[in-house]
Amino acid sequence: MTSADFYDDLEVRDPAAREAALFDSLPGYLAAVKADAPYYQTLFKDIDPASISDRAALASLPVTRKSALVDIQSAGNPLGGLTTRSPGQLLRIFQSPGPTYDAEDFGADWWNTARALYASGMRKGDIVHNTFAYHFTPAGVMMEAGAQAIGCAVFPAGIGNTELQVQAIHDIRPTAYTGTPSFLRIILEKADAMGKDVSSLKNACVGGEGLPPDLRAAIESHGIHCGQAYASADLGAIAYETPAREGLVVSENVIVEVVRPGTGEPVPDGEVGEVVVTPLRTGYPLIRFATGDLSAVMVGQSPCGRTNMRLKGWMGRADQTTKVKGMFVHPAQIAEIARRHPEITRIRAIVTHSDGTDVLTVKCAMGEASDSLKNTLMQTVQNVCKLKGLVEIVAPDSLPNDGKVIEDARGS
Repeated sequence: MTSADFYDDLEVRDPAAREAALFDSLPGYLAAVKADAPYYQTLFKDIDPASISDRAALASLPVTRKSALVDIQSAGNPLGGLTTRSPGQLLRIFQSPGPTYDAEDFGADWWNTARALYASGMRKGDIVHNTFAYHFTPAGVMMEAGAQAIGCAVFPAGIGNTELQVQAIHDIRPTAYTGTPSFLRIILEKADAMGKDVSSLKNACVGGEGLPPDLRAAIESHGIHCGQAYASADLGAIAYETPAREGLVVSENVIVEVVRPGTGEPVPDGEVGEVVVTPLRTGYPLIRFATGDLSAVMVGQSPCGRTNMRLKGWMGRADQTTKVKGMFVHPAQIAEIARRHPEITRIRAIVTHSDGTDVLTVKCAMGEASDSLKNTLMQTVQNVCKLKGLVEIVAPDSLPNDGKVIEDARGS
């Protein structure tokens, strides 16, 4: 490998040096955020930013959940006081379903997407056919900013109009594609049907949906290398696939934690949990932002040579809130049951339906339990969840490591 294989030297620096750089800058960053963002002035009222200088200290801060943005932003301020600038001082404001609103500040590659595009093969002088939406949501400008940082020209195709997309690729001869993988396959199939040459496409960076092996194979059968980016409308790029195709390498300048669903408590490497992200950026900070996505940290470094943390990829949703007998049961409640009984090594609530009524069964992975402990656990379930449930003691390693804490089995 050569330096040309990497976007910059930051991607291959010593992991300890990266960790030190991130957490050396974090206290000052948090102090500025607390001073300028009304939401964080309240949330961090009793927190000294100078004390947040390592991962353990960071884990003591409250999370802000993506699922809570609608409520946070419903009090008259469309950005909920989450920004360090007034709305009129920002570069752009976007709307996502909910609706929720996200901000973009000034700065080159502010969304942190250039590394993902570079790892997918895009280089200075490429023409990028960008089919992510430019209307309401940030995906289009997010990828465009990264392409511009690399030195690529961009055709802002946006979504839909498949025949016009094919014609543009045939005429302009772009070398790269960004968008969803399913739309790329549609474009390729339409090009075949129209008899148009789109063979100029050599690389793709896709996102917004899953990339199953058969879909990747269909794309790459056309001579297109297909990589993935893991991003969100709130955070920009979180992690990206490299040519090694062994997990997703976390972007530089972001701190990623994987926590037990319903809590802010980090889990050991390899255990599935919710992805929580702190991007070190201007304008729209989002400290310990809980994405609602499940993943796990992969042990070791990528064979591609990049040295940052790796995620296994998207593994489902962490917000598994379920209504049982007319009452909501939340992942945080199941986590609280386990917190009150440290002998529980893993826990899962399963909701079934029997004889016309919902049944809540809480499986507790642990050693042998006495009848007295079972009764205590059942009382804890009732106290925490405000409804009666059954408790089943299972072997310590019998529950799967998939991040699921509430399973709704009523339809199975």
